[in-house]
Amino acid sequence: MMHNKEKMKLAYAELTAPKRIILTPGPVEVDPRVLRAMGTPILGQFDPAFTAIMNEVMDMLRQVFQTKNHWAYPVDGTSRSGLEAVLCSILEPGDRVMVPIYGRFGHLFAEICERYGAEVHTIECPWGEVFEPGHVIAEMKKIKPKVLAMVHGETSTGRMQPLAEIGRACREQDVLFVVDAVASIGGADVRTDEWYIDALVAGTQKCLSVPAGMAPITYNSRIEKIVLARKKVERGIATDEDRAYPRSMRPITSNYFDLGMLQDYWSPRRLNHHTEATSMIYALREGLRLVLDEGLGARFSRHKLHEKALIEGLLAMGLSLFGDPVHKLPCVTCVNIPDGTDGESVRHMLLEEFGIEIASSFGPLHGKIWRIGTMGYGCRKDNVLALLGGLEAVLIRHGVKVNRGEGLQAALDVYQSEKTKSIVLK
Repeated sequence: MMHNKEKMKLAYAELTAPKRIILTPGPVEVDPRVLRAMGTPILGQFDPAFTAIMNEVMDMLRQVFQTKNHWAYPVDGTSRSGLEAVLCSILEPGDRVMVPIYGRFGHLFAEICERYGAEVHTIECPWGEVFEPGHVIAEMKKIKPKVLAMVHGETSTGRMQPLAEIGRACREQDVLFVVDAVASIGGADVRTDEWYIDALVAGTQKCLSVPAGMAPITYNSRIEKIVLARKKVERGIATDEDRAYPRSMRPITSNYFDLGMLQDYWSPRRLNHHTEATSMIYALREGLRLVLDEGLGARFSRHKLHEKALIEGLLAMGLSLFGDPVHKLPCVTCVNIPDGTDGESVRHMLLEEFGIEIASSFGPLHGKIWRIGTMGYGCRKDNVLALLGGLEAVLIRHGVKVNRGEGLQAALDVYQSEKTKSIVLK
């Protein structure tokens, strides 16, 4: 028989989380309105009230993705589930894929393709730079791939790759253009149709300010044609018509990530595939509603404003920025760690004393830069000012020479200038 003291040891307190200002490149602070939406009562996944919500999500995704594609829906899983769903649904062993790599997530693209048996060809440029579009196009002509897979916003380096010219060349050369826009959707302009993107993958946990757990995707008829040629329905739910379907290609390897079955689930047929993550659909719907309510143009401008204030503050403080400034990702700012400074100690103290979290980086940049995310709901004046004040104090404690007080003043100058401009325009 268990003693009372032993029972007490096994008791758990009510869940509480410390208050944080999350300024990493993801996950980010979730909009309180999204959190409230997640508390909405659960509906059955085939309840007409819920399928109506699913249809609204598809419509709102089309607007955020700036596309007329019919297919726009979330894959249940974090961002890479969307990447894998698209790639495994269009790739067969031996298919040739080209991946231009300028950071960690280009390598991820290559690895996923390799795991599905593709013949992967990579080109690389130094981390902190992006590719000249003409270079990518010239290599593509040599390689003649079935698919070009490319990252739009590379959070590991804080860079954003120009895509319009590359997308046009893909269409001219009949190459499928698959794009990772996980970091940029909702924070930077992404023009799916105008840039000839065949399949685009986003994420919820960055500029959409929704918890991690879904990967919104969209794809066009060029992708759908391959998906339908590989269509297979699970034996336990297949009809005679499904079994007689004239599939002309090898079935999609993955069951969970099979876009053909996901299409059936997100279409009027509502053929069961998995149990939908109801509360996450509520969250995604509210997150998308807030993006559209703000307006895409206004949202992009907001991210640029707070990026400018942050940059001016960091430079005035005496810090330097990492990477090609011309192709900077607006929602991620990379800062060189001052020589002789323990970057992890700074991050730890910033979190412990100020409740502010920033990120380190990966691979060749680990220990060399900090990455500051100003994404979605977290992209706000109060967060930028708190970060500049907190970082200055922590750096002084670490013996780093900074221009005391100058960072905050420079950021305030940006905000005051923007306020004056708005008054004049009115």
